[in-house]
Amino acid sequence: MLPNKSLARRQFLKTTTGIIAGVVGFPYLVPSHVLGKNGKITPSNKITVGCIGVGWMGTSNMETFLAEPDAQIVAVCDVDKNHLENAKNLVDKHYQNKDCATYHHFNELIARPDIDVISLGLPDHWHAIPAILAANAGKDLYGEKPLSHNLKEGRAMCEAVKRNQRIWQTGSWQRAQNNFRFASELVRNGRIGKVHLVEVGLPAGHTDFAGTKELMALTKPPKELDYEFWLGPAPYAPYAVARVHKNWRWHLDYGGGQLMDWVGHHLDIAHWGLDLDHTGPVEVVGYGEYPRSGLWNTATRYRLITTYENGLTMIIAGGHPDIRGGTRWIGEYGWVWVNRGAIDAEPKHLLHEQFGANEVHLYRSPGHVREFLDCVKTRQQTLTPCETAHRSATPGHLGQIAMRLGRKIRFNPKTEEIIGDPTASEMLGRAMRSPWHL
Repeated sequence: MLPNKSLARRQFLKTTTGIIAGVVGFPYLVPSHVLGKNGKITPSNKITVGCIGVGWMGTSNMETFLAEPDAQIVAVCDVDKNHLENAKNLVDKHYQNKDCATYHHFNELIARPDIDVISLGLPDHWHAIPAILAANAGKDLYGEKPLSHNLKEGRAMCEAVKRNQRIWQTGSWQRAQNNFRFASELVRNGRIGKVHLVEVGLPAGHTDFAGTKELMALTKPPKELDYEFWLGPAPYAPYAVARVHKNWRWHLDYGGGQLMDWVGHHLDIAHWGLDLDHTGPVEVVGYGEYPRSGLWNTATRYRLITTYENGLTMIIAGGHPDIRGGTRWIGEYGWVWVNRGAIDAEPKHLLHEQFGANEVHLYRSPGHVREFLDCVKTRQQTLTPCETAHRSATPGHLGQIAMRLGRKIRFNPKTEEIIGDPTASEMLGRAMRSPWHL
């Protein structure tokens, strides 16, 4: 999967590959060191965690794991030495020791048999390879949204998780919030009748998260960053500060702009409210506006019109004032709208609705990471498993293709094939830069 620059590294990877193959060579459900005498997980034992990618979101997720008393972070990994040093310092300070191991190469961390859970906080183009490798090694996974950089990588990730019976939680944490759950229950229980239209309002533009918008000049990479490794399976491109940390999401080679950053949140909720976690649209039309210069090339303003097999229309838009931010389901008898920290409905009495014992009651999460750790112990499926995250990302992946080609896409959600358009079909995946591959 990865390039090896020395004989020693080649020998190491050969050895670790053997270790990983051994790990998955027998039935693996729960790490043996957290099992009691009767095969039960003992509450006093820790779930050991390794964090791969400890920049922005990776550090935030790492800190959430640190707050859980039954989780123990034992290792961190990053290709940026500054990120790595900062993460180790945070972990060591929390545990008041110097025990946190550091790794440059994620193969080395994944190969450790004493690690139960991997937290992935990497750019989108690096989601698939380490996730599949970790699943094959018998690790449970917490991964960021969107699930994958393209549809075919997402399907490969889901197959690896399923094949290895792994527990997966996606960082679509809105499902753990009461207002999103209640809004989805209103829709699921038919309080607005049959839903014919859903509006999903997402952000637009390019937010300069890293403060590097003006730093697009091509320069040598800084010594603390292994830029070649950072690029990994993406096409080669010369280094520029504005290309990497935080702002990588505005480059189609590494991310998918605001659309793909947010489909795993508001569109994920749209699917949850309609029980669409295992399907996708049959038709997508997309319109996008793109920068005419500079390194950043994801759509700054966009509008997708997706149609589902049951006739439902879903509009996904960023930068269009007629589509309110968040998720709004529109049905026969009214509508329900939800966003972060807010909920509204028409008629208003829906906001005080009670649900009967025989109606749909969606899972009340104790917290997104907390729930994940509980599922690692019980082996129950999480609120945002791999398949759900894949289906939430699918309209975004198809929308990217429709916008870039400027034509309607017809899609079979059962086979996950684009119908009658070979060029569009090729864009469901992409070749990885040698020597990386799935």
